Amino acid sequence: MALHLVDHPVIRERLTRIRSVDSGTAEFREALHDVSRLLCFEVTRDLETSPILVTTPLGETAGHRLARPVVLVPILRAGLGLLRGFSELLGEASVGTIGLSRDEETLAPHRYHFRMPPDLAEAEVILIDPMLATGGSASDAVDELKAAGAHRLRFACLIAAPEGVSAFTARHPEVPIYTAALDQCLDERAYIVPGLGDAGDRYFGT
Repeated sequence: MALHLVDHPVIRERLTRIRSVDSGTAEFREALHDVSRLLCFEVTRDLETSPILVTTPLGETAGHRLARPVVLVPILRAGLGLLRGFSELLGEASVGTIGLSRDEETLAPHRYHFRMPPDLAEAEVILIDPMLATGGSASDAVDELKAAGAHRLRFACLIAAPEGVSAFTARHPEVPIYTAALDQCLDERAYIVPGLGDAGDRYFGT
């Protein structure tokens, strides 16, 4: 199972703030931005680089550049909460967006938006969304990205449920999952327990 649990003292502390019902919108946002920056560091740890020669003020030395372009793909709308932290570390990355809504009766995701840069086939594609609950939205998003030509994919989330991890890896076993926490289970409404509630509503203050 390609699951990477990203453990770090600052992540643990910020995640505590994110979970708390006492955290307002501003504190929730800032803590989420902090965690996303730390997640990005781990998600990109094994990206390939190419050697280059760089001229410093005192001479020349060997350097490195990323071997392939990077595309960040937040799942709307909650995925936008992770985008700032990833973009701050990867300022050169292009950004695509996928819109998936969940049917509250069937819990099935439905696509309503899909816009990508043209270089998916050559790029390292990082799909981002705060929650991996049932795994349906993330799995469908990967289906859409593969159909559009992406084949170097990884998925980053804030919190995952065991049910979502199992469902996602069953459909896309080659796509690694990076998460800051693996929680207990899903409740009867498919919310992660203990979780943090609705990430999109808390981030946008709605």
